[in-house]
Amino acid sequence: MSDSSSTGTLSGAAARKILKSRNIERVVVLGANGTMGYGSAALFTQAVPHVTFLARTKAKADEGLEAAIKQVRSPTVASRSDTGDYDNDLEAAVAQADLIFEALTEDFAIKKDMFDRVEKARRDDSIIATVTSGLSINALCEGRGDSFRKNFLGLHFFNPPNVITGTELIAGDDTDPEVVDFVDVFSRVKLGREMVRTADTPAFAGNRVGFKVLNEAAQLAEELGPVLVDRLVGPYTGRALTPLATVDLVGWDIHRAIVDNVFENSNDEANATLELPAYMAKLMDKGVMGDKTGAGFFKRDGKARLALDIASGDYKPVEEIALPDLSYIDDVASLYRQGRYEEGIQAFLAADGDEAALARKVIAGYISYAFHRVGEVTETITGIDLIMGAGFNWAPPSVLVDTMGADSAVRMIEEASLPVPEILSKAAASGEPRRFFSHPVINIGKYFVAG
Repeated sequence: MSDSSSTGTLSGAAARKILKSRNIERVVVLGANGTMGYGSAALFTQAVPHVTFLARTKAKADEGLEAAIKQVRSPTVASRSDTGDYDNDLEAAVAQADLIFEALTEDFAIKKDMFDRVEKARRDDSIIATVTSGLSINALCEGRGDSFRKNFLGLHFFNPPNVITGTELIAGDDTDPEVVDFVDVFSRVKLGREMVRTADTPAFAGNRVGFKVLNEAAQLAEELGPVLVDRLVGPYTGRALTPLATVDLVGWDIHRAIVDNVFENSNDEANATLELPAYMAKLMDKGVMGDKTGAGFFKRDGKARLALDIASGDYKPVEEIALPDLSYIDDVASLYRQGRYEEGIQAFLAADGDEAALARKVIAGYISYAFHRVGEVTETITGIDLIMGAGFNWAPPSVLVDTMGADSAVRMIEEASLPVPEILSKAAASGEPRRFFSHPVINIGKYFVAG
């Protein structure tokens, strides 16, 4: 395992040699009618001559193709694509494919059944990639033949993949290292991905850290309400989209699949924050799934934005919901707008009131949890930083630490009664490293959102 791609520092000649080791001329996308499926298929059309969109019915696959064309507005999507269904077209398409990309729903049994069919039809040298958001790569290929296991890996795009470049690459225990290197270089060079290699642990790196924060926000919403929670953990804390609005966008069912996976299959220091709130499960039984069903924590009624009242299940206009004095947020945002990021962070750390303290506890938890996952999900903090920045569009944990200072980060974590990662304790005591985050292109100012 390596954090950011070990191939990312290769010379151009070395990368070209790896690319020449295989040809990717034909790609089959399974589940091409879903948002991740057609978004990924559209991305592949920019790099390979032929992409086959497959779904349960050809009509569904056609819908996926139409959505892909609309999403990326490129004529190559239509000219390089065809469509089909599993019953009539899967075997022939998979037999010709150099890469089979599985984007089915996040259900182990459904994926297993599909891989049964793929294994029978594929060539021995074809690559099989799953876009699972956190199911075990080793478990998904358990019991399969050597050829399948050597050529199987996780290639986790984030939605929508034509916009979000962060991508996790997850090898299984038996994945051929040359296949891993090839997919890494191909994705980086041909697909324009920011590649991060992660361990085969529940939810990998990005979703492991990100959904911890999202689910904690959902837990807090039961007491505080969605509007206040999204204000407290809003853009000024380093995210483009507020947490509960993010859960609505992702879909409550996807959120549940990810947090249930981590909660049930890990036992870390913050496991309690990954338990799905009971009220969400009850509302999901009634059909509440977020934006895909028109209602989640928030919904629209014409031009009006409404927020869920969790106790009653009703929705109320956002502007009618009273909030406490949160003027400190405006002070922080004003400093950000002036490019005074360090001062803005210090204003956040010094803000009075229970609400500011609660917001700091969530951010302290984000930093503590991320640094504690080093050595478990990635080798260093760099991989987690890159996937949080390029996958979630959140301020990487190291960026927040660098901006506030390691000593301030340790104090914030201690005041929240959370465990302090050893690497931060050492940095606060020694002053080294002076900075954790370094990237030749990324301007960290993009993460300090004033809104």
